[in-house]
Amino acid sequence: MFFSSKTIAAALTSLAVISGVAAYQGDVTWYEPGLGACGAYSAATDYVVALSVDQYDGGAHCYEHIGVWYGENFVDVTIVDECEGCSEYDLDLSPSAFEQLASLDTGEISAGWYYE
Repeated sequence: MFFSSKTIAAALTSLAVISGVAAYQGDVTWYEPGLGACGAYSAATDYVVALSVDQYDGGAHCYEHIGVWYGENFVDVTIVDECEGCSEYDLDLSPSAFEQLASLDTGEISAGWYYE
């Protein structure tokens, strides 16, 4: 059986709401990762994310996963860094993770996300 990414994103959103998992909305950009605030090196090809200072919370979420969706597209990313220029619910994704949602040329999108 085949499920479209739109169906999967809708199901994940519904599941987040039903299970009481907080779902957030924020601006999503991309950056070139390196040595992250969590203490590990990441490459542009890794599916990683930098959280805002508020969400990073001194490293409380290091190496946890979050799900990010934009329209019909979804990506699972690992928290490895802190984004000092991000507002509370904004995310900074690695290039490869961002490309799962939109073209790098887009630069910035508004997407939903939740802690997995």
